[in-house]
Amino acid sequence: MNRKGLMTPAYLLALIVLAVSAVGFSRVISAYGFHLRKEAIYPSDGRLLVNLPTETEHWVQIGVDEVLDPEILDTLGTENTVSRVYVEKDPPDPANPRTISFHAAYYTGMIDTVPHVPERCFVGGGMQKSSASVVMDLPIDTEDWVPDSSVPEELRGPLGDIYTAPTSFRYSDMRGRRVRLPRGVGPGSPIRMKVSEFQGDDDRVIYAGYFFIANGGTVASAEGVRTLAFDLTSDYAYYLKVQTTSATVGSMEEMMEVSASLIGDLLPELMRCVPDWIDVETGRYPADNPRRRSGGEK
Repeated sequence: MNRKGLMTPAYLLALIVLAVSAVGFSRVISAYGFHLRKEAIYPSDGRLLVNLPTETEHWVQIGVDEVLDPEILDTLGTENTVSRVYVEKDPPDPANPRTISFHAAYYTGMIDTVPHVPERCFVGGGMQKSSASVVMDLPIDTEDWVPDSSVPEELRGPLGDIYTAPTSFRYSDMRGRRVRLPRGVGPGSPIRMKVSEFQGDDDRVIYAGYFFIANGGTVASAEGVRTLAFDLTSDYAYYLKVQTTSATVGSMEEMMEVSASLIGDLLPELMRCVPDWIDVETGRYPADNPRRRSGGEK
């Protein structure tokens, strides 16, 4: 098309419409406080997942943390990760203690990768799914959980409260500290975990379960991570994948039982490895949080 053809009324009208639309779209984004770009954020003390306790009230690590190859870390898309094996300290059958392979990985900022989950990774590694994945309640003991009355009412979850739980008085490096738990989690409202059963070439059955903590909430699916972590009104984005695997349990229900025992022990410590989202939403953290300048309002 020559220059004269580009100057037709129809072409000029199209340019004007596009320009006006672009300006209008930008104004809508600004007016509603939408943030299409997400900034990276970390816990206030920079705590890493490798600092999770190697022993809890009910579990103790066997062996050492798995050292992942650079290629695997590149595939995962993060270096803030931990993979280790725990064994039950007081098993129902002392001759056959149950073990759990525990894995966690932290992501933040403009997250453009699909979370690596067992349905993809295990099958890609040659295993077969024995049945459909099921989302189940994680029956964590909540006896020591209490509501945090300091949380502003407008920031409380669907339960009407944000709960806190104490770190271990025996095994934590910060003993007995109360830590805020994810939004929407509390007595009668458990964390939901997706569980799958896999079978290898040697007929060994392995159960794997996972959930995500993202921008102060929890979700049991990879697809749901973007809904939480990419809330348009948030300046920051993070998610933490928490995954357990075991070949020493005999059913999905037993898998949930042992996972709840270990994760229940570790949950306050896991929450120390992510930003306190109430502090983020009220502008108290980080120091350059835009909400600090606007009094916590967006």
